[in-house]
Amino acid sequence: MKEVLRITLAAAIIMAPVILKADDVRGVERLLCTSVQVTACVDGGDCVIDVPANLNVPQFIEIDLKAKSLHTTKASGENRATAIEHLKREGGLIIVQGVELERAFSILIHEETGSLTAAVARDGYAVSVFGACTPLVTGP
Repeated sequence: MKEVLRITLAAAIIMAPVILKADDVRGVERLLCTSVQVTACVDGGDCVIDVPANLNVPQFIEIDLKAKSLHTTKASGENRATAIEHLKREGGLIIVQGVELERAFSILIHEETGSLTAAVARDGYAVSVFGACTPLVTGP
Protein backbone atom coordinates (compact mmCIF):
# COMPACT_ATOMS: atom_id res chain seq x y z
CA MET A 1 0.00 0.00 0.00
CA LYS A 2 2.83 2.42 0.85
CA GLU A 3 4.48 1.71 -2.53
CA VAL A 4 1.23 2.49 -4.42
CA LEU A 5 0.82 5.73 -2.46
CA ARG A 6 4.43 6.70 -3.15
CA ILE A 7 4.08 6.02 -6.89
CA THR A 8 0.77 7.92 -7.05
CA LEU A 9 2.27 10.90 -5.22
CA ALA A 10 5.34 10.93 -7.47
CA ALA A 11 3.15 10.80 -10.59
CA ALA A 12 0.98 13.65 -9.30
CA ILE A 13 4.03 15.82 -8.65
CA ILE A 14 5.52 15.07 -12.07
CA MET A 15 2.29 15.66 -13.95
CA ALA A 16 1.25 18.80 -12.04
CA PRO A 17 1.57 22.07 -13.94
CA VAL A 18 5.11 23.36 -13.70
CA ILE A 19 5.29 26.70 -11.91
CA LEU A 20 8.77 28.11 -12.19
CA LYS A 21 10.40 30.93 -10.33
CA ALA A 22 13.33 32.18 -12.33
CA ASP A 23 15.30 35.42 -12.61
CA ASP A 24 15.39 38.39 -14.93
CA VAL A 25 18.22 37.63 -17.39
CA ARG A 26 17.95 40.72 -19.62
CA GLY A 27 21.44 41.70 -20.83
CA VAL A 28 23.09 38.70 -19.15
CA GLU A 29 25.74 36.83 -21.18
CA ARG A 30 26.16 33.72 -18.97
CA LEU A 31 23.24 31.73 -17.60
CA LEU A 32 22.78 28.76 -15.31
CA CYS A 33 19.64 26.86 -16.28
CA THR A 34 17.90 23.95 -14.61
CA SER A 35 15.60 21.34 -16.11
CA VAL A 36 12.38 20.83 -14.17
CA GLN A 37 10.08 18.69 -16.31
CA VAL A 38 10.92 16.55 -19.32
CA THR A 39 8.67 14.84 -21.85
CA ALA A 40 10.14 12.28 -24.25
CA CYS A 41 8.20 10.88 -27.21
CA VAL A 42 8.95 8.24 -29.82
CA ASP A 43 7.49 8.08 -33.30
CA GLY A 44 4.11 6.43 -33.00
CA GLY A 45 2.91 8.46 -30.04
CA ASP A 46 4.34 6.82 -26.93
CA CYS A 47 5.40 9.59 -24.51
CA VAL A 48 6.81 9.68 -21.00
CA ILE A 49 6.83 12.63 -18.58
CA ASP A 50 9.57 12.34 -15.98
CA VAL A 51 12.28 14.09 -14.02
CA PRO A 52 15.42 15.02 -16.01
CA ALA A 53 17.78 12.40 -14.55
CA ASN A 54 15.51 9.52 -15.59
CA LEU A 55 15.60 10.66 -19.23
CA ASN A 56 19.34 11.45 -19.51
CA VAL A 57 18.75 15.22 -19.44
CA PRO A 58 21.28 17.22 -17.41
CA GLN A 59 19.82 18.81 -14.28
CA PHE A 60 21.90 21.97 -14.84
CA ILE A 61 23.41 23.50 -17.94
CA GLU A 62 25.56 26.58 -18.35
CA ILE A 63 24.82 28.75 -21.37
CA ASP A 64 27.54 31.18 -22.46
CA LEU A 65 25.97 33.49 -25.02
CA LYS A 66 29.19 35.41 -25.68
CA ALA A 67 31.22 32.22 -26.36
CA LYS A 68 28.20 30.59 -28.06
CA SER A 69 28.43 27.38 -26.04
CA LEU A 70 26.35 25.10 -23.85
CA HIS A 71 27.88 22.76 -21.29
CA THR A 72 27.04 20.76 -18.21
CA THR A 73 28.30 21.97 -14.86
CA LYS A 74 31.61 20.66 -13.52
CA ALA A 75 29.79 19.18 -10.52
CA SER A 76 27.72 16.93 -12.81
CA GLY A 77 30.83 15.00 -13.85
CA GLU A 78 29.31 14.58 -17.32
CA ASN A 79 31.59 16.91 -19.30
CA ARG A 80 28.99 17.44 -22.05
CA ALA A 81 29.36 20.50 -24.31
CA THR A 82 28.09 21.76 -27.64
CA ALA A 83 28.37 24.87 -29.78
CA ILE A 84 25.50 27.27 -30.37
CA GLU A 85 25.07 27.67 -34.13
CA HIS A 86 22.29 30.25 -34.09
CA LEU A 87 21.74 32.87 -31.39
CA LYS A 88 19.21 35.67 -31.47
CA ARG A 89 17.83 38.12 -28.91
CA GLU A 90 14.50 39.46 -30.05
CA GLY A 91 11.27 40.65 -28.46
CA GLY A 92 12.43 39.82 -24.94
CA LEU A 93 13.46 36.30 -25.90
CA ILE A 94 16.80 34.54 -26.23
CA ILE A 95 16.70 31.94 -29.00
CA VAL A 96 19.49 29.35 -29.11
CA GLN A 97 19.73 26.62 -31.76
CA GLY A 98 22.18 24.05 -33.04
CA VAL A 99 22.86 20.51 -34.18
CA GLU A 100 25.15 17.88 -32.69
CA LEU A 101 25.38 14.09 -33.01
CA GLU A 102 22.42 14.03 -35.42
CA ARG A 103 20.25 15.88 -32.88
CA ALA A 104 18.75 19.31 -33.47
CA PHE A 105 18.10 21.50 -30.44
CA SER A 106 16.22 24.72 -29.88
CA ILE A 107 16.07 26.65 -26.61
CA LEU A 108 13.85 29.65 -25.90
CA ILE A 109 14.46 31.74 -22.77
CA HIS A 110 12.11 34.52 -21.71
CA GLU A 111 14.51 37.29 -20.63
CA GLU A 112 12.23 38.98 -18.09
CA THR A 113 11.30 35.81 -16.22
CA GLY A 114 14.18 33.44 -17.02
CA SER A 115 11.72 30.67 -17.95
CA LEU A 116 13.15 28.11 -20.37
CA THR A 117 11.45 25.96 -22.99
CA ALA A 118 13.62 23.58 -25.00
CA ALA A 119 13.27 20.84 -27.59
CA VAL A 120 15.71 18.24 -28.85
CA ALA A 121 14.88 16.09 -31.86
CA ARG A 122 16.49 13.17 -33.60
CA ASP A 123 15.07 10.70 -36.09
CA GLY A 124 11.94 9.20 -34.50
CA TYR A 125 12.48 10.74 -31.04
CA ALA A 126 11.71 14.13 -29.47
CA VAL A 127 12.32 15.59 -26.02
CA SER A 128 10.78 18.75 -24.60
CA VAL A 129 12.08 20.42 -21.46
CA PHE A 130 10.65 23.13 -19.22
CA GLY A 131 13.02 24.87 -16.83
CA ALA A 132 14.35 28.10 -15.38
CA CYS A 133 17.48 30.21 -15.77
CA THR A 134 19.39 32.63 -13.57
CA PRO A 135 22.44 34.80 -14.25
CA LEU A 136 25.67 32.83 -13.79
CA VAL A 137 27.96 34.76 -11.50
CA THR A 138 31.61 33.79 -11.26
CA GLY A 139 34.41 35.09 -9.09
CA PRO A 140 34.33 36.61 -5.60
